[in-house]
Amino acid sequence: MAGSSAKIWVVISAYREERMIASVVAQINAQDYSVVVVDDGSPDRTGEVARVAGAVVLRHPVNLGQGAGLQTGISYAVGQGAEYVVTFDGDGQHRAHEVASLVGALQDHRAEFALGSRFLGSAARLPPARRLLLRLATWFTRLTTGLQVTDTHNGLRAMTRRRASAIVLHQNRMAHASEILHQIAESKLKYVEVPVTIDYTAYSISKGQTLGDALLILTDLFARRLQR
Repeated sequence: MAGSSAKIWVVISAYREERMIASVVAQINAQDYSVVVVDDGSPDRTGEVARVAGAVVLRHPVNLGQGAGLQTGISYAVGQGAEYVVTFDGDGQHRAHEVASLVGALQDHRAEFALGSRFLGSAARLPPARRLLLRLATWFTRLTTGLQVTDTHNGLRAMTRRRASAIVLHQNRMAHASEILHQIAESKLKYVEVPVTIDYTAYSISKGQTLGDALLILTDLFARRLQR
């Protein structure tokens, strides 16, 4: 069982999500979780719409990237006394009721991190090229971290307060997903993967990673490792 929902904070980094953010926030509110949306310098009404929908809204004056947005939101949630912090995408791909499964897995397995996996769960309508890209990213992560994960770039993940307090993201943009896994590997703390469903729509696919994005991510990660 996932414990008191009042102690669970859901963090969303959002950029140009005016179209979907109200629905996403409403689904999370329906599960009685606290939600903070970091409006990452959106030129549209993302922040205003999220606030009206019931989220706490923080705003970056300029677009810094999803990693920076999550860092801002995680730090805020910890400051508000969250016992569990869950990261969540703002494009409608994730299902709010699966937050309970992630937090429950942390408790049941006495783990510090619960990582959502679409490849243990469901990823209907996942484009073949995107599937290949994700498989390659998983292979790369296994090779460089030793973590035997099945899904590396899934934004649905949960962590305990202790680990949320320790997360420091240097990769502001999409490479933050791999950076989190590197930090998990270095911490040698327990993690568990949880089957989740990713709902692919024309909208969410249009906002997903391209091959060019993947190459930039790999470049960022290699550069980061060379600096150590």
